[in-house]
Amino acid sequence: MEQLKTYSPLIARLFIGGFFLLAGVGKVADIAGTAGYMEMVGLPGFLAWPAALFEIALGLSLILGFQVRLAALAGAAFCIVTAVLFHRDFADQTQMIMFLKNFSIAGAFLMFFANGAGKVALDKA
Repeated sequence: MEQLKTYSPLIARLFIGGFFLLAGVGKVADIAGTAGYMEMVGLPGFLAWPAALFEIALGLSLILGFQVRLAALAGAAFCIVTAVLFHRDFADQTQMIMFLKNFSIAGAFLMFFANGAGKVALDKA
C-alpha cells in the first residue's frame, strides 16, 4: 500500500500532464485551426499561441513535478474558464461531456494544489 501512495501522484501527474502536453502540441501543429475555433466563440485568434504554450508548460510542469502547486491553481482556473467559454452548449451532449470533463480535471488540479507533487518529483513539497 505504501508503494501505491508513493507512486500514485506520479502516475496521476503523468496522465494529466501528458494530456495537456499533447493538447498544446496539437494546438501548435494546427495553430490556424485553433485560432479559428477561438474566433468562433468570440475570442481573438491571437490567443491561440498563449493557450498552446500554457498547455505545454502546464503539461511539462506536471510531468516533471516542478512547481506543481502553482501549476495546479493555474490549470484549475484554465479548465474552468475554457469549460465556460467553449463548452456551454448543453443541448449538445458532447459539449456537456467536455464541460464536465474540464470541471473534473479542475478537481484533480485542486487535489494537486492541496497535496503537492508527491515524493517522486523535482519539488518535494
